[in-house]
Amino acid sequence: MRLSRYFLPILRDTPKEAEIVSHRLMLRAGMIRQQSAGIYSWLPLGLRVLNKISAVVREEQNRSGAVEILMPTIQSADLWRESGRYDAYGKEMLRIKDRHERDMLYGPTNEEMVTEIVRAYVKSYKDLPLNLYHIQWKFRDEVRPRFGVMRGREFLMKDAYSFDLDKEAARHTYNRMFTAYLRTFARLGLKAIPMRADTGPIGGDLSHEFIVLASTGESEVFCHKDYLDFETPPADTDFDSVEGLKGIVDKWTSLYAATEEMHDKPAFDALPAEKQVSARGIEVGHIFYFGTKYSEPMGASVTGPDGQQVLLHGGSYGIGPSRLVAALIEAGHDEAGIVWPEEIAPFDVAVLNLKAGDAETDGASERLYRHLLSKGYDALYDDTDARPGGKFATADLIGVPWQIIVGPKGLAEGKVEIKRRAGGERELVSLEAALDRFKGKAA
Repeated sequence: MRLSRYFLPILRDTPKEAEIVSHRLMLRAGMIRQQSAGIYSWLPLGLRVLNKISAVVREEQNRSGAVEILMPTIQSADLWRESGRYDAYGKEMLRIKDRHERDMLYGPTNEEMVTEIVRAYVKSYKDLPLNLYHIQWKFRDEVRPRFGVMRGREFLMKDAYSFDLDKEAARHTYNRMFTAYLRTFARLGLKAIPMRADTGPIGGDLSHEFIVLASTGESEVFCHKDYLDFETPPADTDFDSVEGLKGIVDKWTSLYAATEEMHDKPAFDALPAEKQVSARGIEVGHIFYFGTKYSEPMGASVTGPDGQQVLLHGGSYGIGPSRLVAALIEAGHDEAGIVWPEEIAPFDVAVLNLKAGDAETDGASERLYRHLLSKGYDALYDDTDARPGGKFATADLIGVPWQIIVGPKGLAEGKVEIKRRAGGERELVSLEAALDRFKGKAA
């Protein structure tokens, strides 16, 4: 992408309304624009990151055996009346009427709708297990939206819904999602700790929140320090192995870890002082097992092996890609701007032409840019007539992991400069060496 043709509305001043780092940097980097309280437009740079995060989430859901669908944002109130949640959910649900005066709502979650889909088509135990997910916009009318997309009213959510024949099978599905979540967050460069959590309006008796420790977290969390050194399950994890997944979950739930609502102070105080971690945390994922909470009132059952009707056991599993954008910035930034993990950075490499219009720098920059594109990199070419300092500041602010700096002084010696954003290391190399350095993006 040529910066001269891109839409990147950089703000040089820090917005006064932004209370936390991620909100400030997302506004300054031209990633989002607020349209009303807790509702944002995602501008090109922000959307690139959001899509890359969603791609990682999708890959790990597919790896675990979940199947993608897409459900509508507007739901009929009748479904929610069937489950008994329409009046119970509270003011966070945006209730509306269509032109025929039918009660509708902007979905805050999709347990009812997916249960209706499954009861219509799934009739036999032979069709199970089934786990359906989608990545879709949700709306919850927060009483006090704040912190930008960290706590907005409209947000992007990956929500999965599982259906099993009995509690034992449902627990295996729960373990699948638990493991998939550990892998997802690790791929995004985050250390997420699963913590016992309240089930809230979703319901059920088994729930874990996946928490990233950060000073700007919404609530206090408590855990054993050893979790910070646990290794993530590998890519070749067998998601069909009941015992294998149970072993992973048992390990990751073997030590103390709880959100504020579930905190057991005596149990936590019994830990050695050097192993106690009390910190603020950001919730980046939440999983639930809720048994027959929805299948019973909505009549979702299948014919079991003995020919009898059996109510389906369900679970739901949420990850917020839009919230993850903010969480990643909270975890990765410095005074100059954002420091993205390479897998989800908006661009892989930026070519900075320090003297646009000069034949030598233009030629070398074009060659580098075209080479990067041909090798599969998401490349940003700053071909604008901005001053060098402004180009450096922009590339650092938006967090491009690698910068190739092309200036007339360096080219006079046959050199360009390569800078790594994360550590700030710089290296002068020949143009040919720079081309060779970026010889293909890893799959």
